[in-house]
Amino acid sequence: MPQVRAVALIKGKVQGVWFRASTQREAQALGLVGYVRNLPLRRVEAVFQGPREAVEQALAWCHQGPPSADVREVGVSWQDPDPGLKGFEIRY
Repeated sequence: MPQVRAVALIKGKVQGVWFRASTQREAQALGLVGYVRNLPLRRVEAVFQGPREAVEQALAWCHQGPPSADVREVGVSWQDPDPGLKGFEIRY
């Protein structure tokens, strides 16, 4: 099955609300590889790679996030898959 890679930039109340840990759990449940990390200006970046349907499910989840989050905007860019990605990690 062909792999796709999406980079999501999530804005809103997304830091200090378990967004990264919840994103990691969601991605792992979908069988995706990639990472999630906090960025300056209270943003989160998530990189999802795997089958298109699973990546799209992860992106849809990002629009809501965990219960304490208040997502205001999700920007998505598509990139070529990175064959070196293994697992789904929280980056610091």
